[in-house]
Amino acid sequence: MNTLLLAQGLPVNETLSTYSDLAFRTAFGIYVLALIASLVYYAGFRVAKVSEKELVAAGGTGLTESTSLSSTGIADDERAAAGNRRWARIAQLFITIGFVFSVASLILRGLATDRFPLGNMYEFILGTSILGVGAGLVFLRKPAMQTAWPYLLLPVLVLMFFGGTHLYSEAAPVVPALRSYWLPIHVSIISLGSGILLVPGVVSIMYLIRVWQPQGQENGWAAGLARPLPAAETLDRLAYRVTVIGFPIFGVGILLGAVWAESAWGRFWGWDPKETVSFISWVLYAGYLHARATSGWGPKKAAWINIAGFVVLVFNLFFINIVVSGLHSYAGLN
Repeated sequence: MNTLLLAQGLPVNETLSTYSDLAFRTAFGIYVLALIASLVYYAGFRVAKVSEKELVAAGGTGLTESTSLSSTGIADDERAAAGNRRWARIAQLFITIGFVFSVASLILRGLATDRFPLGNMYEFILGTSILGVGAGLVFLRKPAMQTAWPYLLLPVLVLMFFGGTHLYSEAAPVVPALRSYWLPIHVSIISLGSGILLVPGVVSIMYLIRVWQPQGQENGWAAGLARPLPAAETLDRLAYRVTVIGFPIFGVGILLGAVWAESAWGRFWGWDPKETVSFISWVLYAGYLHARATSGWGPKKAAWINIAGFVVLVFNLFFINIVVSGLHSYAGLN
């Protein structure tokens, strides 16, 4: 029989809350396994590329020897590639299972408190992480983009770690200031925009690595890091297209937050720390889209702006509530 804990005069289902926390920890653990599997695939992809390059170099020793080396080497390389693809499928399986557990954690939070489950920073980080992984499952589904998962899973795990430790809140009804129909509207949209924008941020990092180490010309200590990456043009197009989708959603979320602020605080904008950093990230993404569409800037300079927007976005997701107190503090630690 479920235990009911009375908090602020409203019932909280402690059993469902416990299951929610357990699902969160399970999702985190599975994402760690997914990261390990994706790194194994990444490393195997690199080894396969190196073997192929060595095979081509060895082919110049003579026609007969070259033919023998080629047939043996290609067969070995195909077997290695097939084995390596299994790690990509394992990583994808872990990612999907982790995604399901994280969604279950958020739903159980809502059922435990009988409210929309995005009422504090812990739940907001969880929701944004879910949407970030969901965006990855959509935009990184092509085989050529499977090597992007370590880059996306790392910030997701960092967000979940801080959310589950420094920003964790016991399941409870929301404070009176958040008991508004604007909560599910504003927070859902801003979480969706933030989650989507995690993808182009990491893809732009991959793009700069690929530009630094052109395909087929990798050398030095970073060669192994760059070899598994897709072509620079592919990464640039993906980052741009996903930003085009996430940017207006993020902007609408900020706009609706201003509308809610007017009804709650009597003003549309007050340069609250959370508002200010959100606006800065919006300006950076607008600058990226403008630079990307302007021939004088070039995709490389635009990518740096996109990464700056990504860094500010992640900072605003959790760190701003740790170091600065403001009107949004009721949703965080203070």
